[in-house]
Amino acid sequence: MNIFEIVQEKLGAALQRLVTAGALPATLDLGKFTVEPPRDPRHGDIATNAAMAFAKEAGTPPRALAEKIAAELQGDPAIQSTTIAGPGFLNLTLAPAMFHDVLRAALKSGTAFGGRATTAAPPVNVEYVSANPTGPMHVGHGRGAVFGDALANLLAYSGEHVTREYYINDAGAQVDVLARSAYLRYREALGENIGDIPEGLYPGDYLKPVGAALAEKYGRSLLDEPEPNWLPAVRGFAIDAMMNLIREDLAVLNVRHDVFFSERSLTVPQDGRNVDDVRATIEDLRAKGLIYEGRLPPPKGAPIEDWEDREQTLFRATQFGDDVDRPLLKSDGGYTYFASDIAYHRSKFLRGHRLQIDVWGADHGGYVKRMQAAVKAITGGEAELDVKLCQLVKLMRNGEPVKMSKRAGDFVTLREVIDEVGRDAVRFMMLFRKNDAPLDFDLAKVIEQSKENPVFYVQYAHARCCSVFKQADAAFETKLTLDDLAGAPLERLDDESEIDLIKRLAQYPRIVDQAAAAHEPHRIAFFLHELAGQFHALWNKGKEAPHLRFVNQTGRDSTAARLVLVRVVRDVLASGLAILGVAAPEEMR
Repeated sequence: MNIFEIVQEKLGAALQRLVTAGALPATLDLGKFTVEPPRDPRHGDIATNAAMAFAKEAGTPPRALAEKIAAELQGDPAIQSTTIAGPGFLNLTLAPAMFHDVLRAALKSGTAFGGRATTAAPPVNVEYVSANPTGPMHVGHGRGAVFGDALANLLAYSGEHVTREYYINDAGAQVDVLARSAYLRYREALGENIGDIPEGLYPGDYLKPVGAALAEKYGRSLLDEPEPNWLPAVRGFAIDAMMNLIREDLAVLNVRHDVFFSERSLTVPQDGRNVDDVRATIEDLRAKGLIYEGRLPPPKGAPIEDWEDREQTLFRATQFGDDVDRPLLKSDGGYTYFASDIAYHRSKFLRGHRLQIDVWGADHGGYVKRMQAAVKAITGGEAELDVKLCQLVKLMRNGEPVKMSKRAGDFVTLREVIDEVGRDAVRFMMLFRKNDAPLDFDLAKVIEQSKENPVFYVQYAHARCCSVFKQADAAFETKLTLDDLAGAPLERLDDESEIDLIKRLAQYPRIVDQAAAAHEPHRIAFFLHELAGQFHALWNKGKEAPHLRFVNQTGRDSTAARLVLVRVVRDVLASGLAILGVAAPEEMR
């Protein structure tokens, strides 16, 4: 039950009656107004700009139109009162029964409250993590992993079919560097003194087991082979080992994918399929008149001696909003990374994904416009690409920067952080900031059991809700069923703090809808923190005012009503935590 949708429908009906009466033009688009919580709760429960949205077309001052709309709403049992503020905002105060209906609907729905049934719309593709398979994941990868996974959860909860995808960058120079680094460790495993790791190779200890596994599989047979002979086998072996390592880290973080898509599969024949998808993509663009041979000016700020002025195969990216046209072939005839990326996103489109969401690191911000231009071009505008950038994570311990990891060589691994503070702390704190805002992650602060630690604060609220039901079972020597609670006299919830908590719960379906539409799961984390704060405050108020305690042996009716409230708080907390991928514990130790 979404009270904002209900009020929007009532306002739409009121506006239609004014159209029918001739007070508004019949040509109005009656959907272009908003309903939202007022900035100041003292002004009511819902504010709308409907009068200001239509006043000009109606030839009526906004306040005068607001008065007409208010008159149409008079007598509606769901609306207790209306007031007009400022230039023509209409503020509505809802009848208490509306909020009681919200509680009953939420009680019946349980953790599904605020969600939507799955739609028949095409599946949404969310691509996230996609870390190069050259080593273990670092904390920056972890932020993208958590964000993408929570966004996929959120969209699924909102009724979307979601495909969770990982793009394996297993083509290009970086995986050849991986192979040479693994080969060096292979030689080491066979007893050779390799000395210091040469510049340009990966130095981390994580490649030692890969070298040992290569030695076990191939013995000394690769030692005397020239690089072109051993490189393909070592490269494939090392990529598989790194992807297994990445999958293990993702599993510990409770991050999953439906599809692992190989970049090499775009050009290398696999499973009897002998198609070069990058070439096919370029020819598709050429057929659309979007490819030409030409020259580009040197990049701004680039030293002129570093610029190769030559005729190139170019994509007309500027035709779709990019700053400059983009090359698709390198000087040696090979494909640019951009050409492969276009082919990959074309693959998503051919698999039915009209909405594609990519989660990237902040260092890829300059790549967004060209990729969005490419998706528009290759799909004829039928697909949309939304790129969400995740800013850097700064690891701290008691305010001091955390040192690098020997195992990784030059960064702290994600697994080390999870092992130290736990999955829930990592996931919640990664989502307690907007994805494009920098994040200071203090390893000491996130395990504190205090209200200053957001994940503890929210989980503790859920555990407290569970403890209330244990108290009630003990007090009444019977387990109150959902049927018992469904008939509770909710009018007994008349304290201001109880009413405010109910109103907060009533906002949850709207928060879910808005977070899903904006692709911003952090809104769920913020809401849960606010909800937990109000619940803790009501708990503490009951200590000072015994008549407000959740369980009162002498007042079964008031206890039943408050248990409904506690049950719904518990379910909403559990629902939101599930979207974030965080546990909802029944006890905190």
